[in-house]
Amino acid sequence: MSSREAYQKAVEADLDLVCVAPNAQPPVCKLLNYGKYRYEQQKKAKESKKNQHIVEIKEIQLTPQIGQHDVDTKAKAARRFLEDGNKVSVRVRYRGRQMSHAEIGEEVMNNFIAMLSDVSSVEKAPFMEGKWLNAILASKCKK
Repeated sequence: MSSREAYQKAVEADLDLVCVAPNAQPPVCKLLNYGKYRYEQQKKAKESKKNQHIVEIKEIQLTPQIGQHDVDTKAKAARRFLEDGNKVSVRVRYRGRQMSHAEIGEEVMNNFIAMLSDVSSVEKAPFMEGKWLNAILASKCKK
């Protein structure tokens, strides 16, 4: 029908004429209450935004000379982060002469990664960045 006829029907029904597909041939329009339509669209957008989970990167710092109990405590915190669906950045900091024995820090890093292997996968393998040995772990379980 022509746009004038459609507009007349919309006025008679006390509704709005909303163009749904303006690029179609011929353009497709609907008769509806536009205020209610916009309200429902906003409500759907708000609901979908509420159900999203934003993945954060949490950081755990270690040193080459760290004690076993401290490693266990930090592994427990990292496990909690991973179970929440976040990623964990593990960093080993070298100070002064510790750089000459980088293999000790690599061993600490590998042991830490092995402790969390049941709940995580290595997203980025250990790599050196200045005085830091970094690795990124991603969660296996999706929340």
